[in-house]
Amino acid sequence: MRILIYTKNMKASSLSLSKKRVLTITILSIIVIALFIASIFIGSSHISFMEGLEGLFGIGDKANIIIVQKIRLPRIFAAVLAGIGLSISGVIMQTMSNNVMASPTTLGVSNAAVLGANIAIIILGGGMIVVNGGNIVINNPYFVSGIAFVMALASTLLVLGLSRIHKFNNATTVLVGITFGTFCTGVTSLIQYFASDTALQTAVYWSFGDLGRANYVDDIIMLVVVAVSLAFFLIFSHRYNAMLLGEDVTSTLGINLNVFRFISLLLASLITAVCVSLLGIIGFIGLIVPQVMRKIVGNDHKFLLIGSSLLGASTLLFSDIIARILLNGFSLPVGAVTSILGAPIFIIILLMGRKKTA
Repeated sequence: MRILIYTKNMKASSLSLSKKRVLTITILSIIVIALFIASIFIGSSHISFMEGLEGLFGIGDKANIIIVQKIRLPRIFAAVLAGIGLSISGVIMQTMSNNVMASPTTLGVSNAAVLGANIAIIILGGGMIVVNGGNIVINNPYFVSGIAFVMALASTLLVLGLSRIHKFNNATTVLVGITFGTFCTGVTSLIQYFASDTALQTAVYWSFGDLGRANYVDDIIMLVVVAVSLAFFLIFSHRYNAMLLGEDVTSTLGINLNVFRFISLLLASLITAVCVSLLGIIGFIGLIVPQVMRKIVGNDHKFLLIGSSLLGASTLLFSDIIARILLNGFSLPVGAVTSILGAPIFIIILLMGRKKTA
């Protein structure tokens, strides 16, 4: 009798969790769509709803068409793709390192990208020009982004290569990544110390996470990388679930842990490298979003990845709206907004976790 009651309770609990997951994903999907549409009509350029609608379909005033189609839409697509990419990267980083404090910056990817950008701008020239009384414009952004991406990818391969050659465990791999990231930050500081005022200002400007610099080509690049990586993660979601049971259990299932970990971390780092090299540093998305979704939908990676993708996209869309309307006629870097919003949320998560363990 007790076994039957326990079985019924387990089935009821499983059914309740499934409903909760479906409801969560449905609500998040609606939120993403609503924020996507709202982002088209909200901004520092005060155009009406009808003017924005006309601009969206390429009719009406040419200025409104340019604002909507050439400025806002690429920015909105970038917010969605970067939000998805950084969030799923965070999920994989946390799972593979068995550490909920891990994030896309764990392997030093962001630090290496910033170093690459500083090398491109300060040492190699970076194609910077000064116009209109000192406003900085990078007229060859792909040169800077390209060097940043190469450095980010090189750091990833270096850390993962050392991990594979010396058979580091998860904790050691994370430590190597953090150490290399600190090294990159030190070298960046030295380069900036000897830079001219203009070059230093340009390098600092580049490091800000700014969706306004995105265009359709950037969006396509992010789309390909994020879509391929997300498909891989979802196909092997059952393997990530098995990883939560421990390496000994996972090995008994016939999974080559070293190869699987290498590929997973490589894809997660590749996503981060692409997003950071094109948009700059956008903090806290990859750290907080996976933690929030784990508390809501649990550790089943099929739902965790989808939920994190939607929450990451909606979070970055919301942050970008705040960045565009907070100061009248002036757009803030979205990376600063996500950090300001993310810091207190992260502290709350830590305090909630501490209460549960107390």
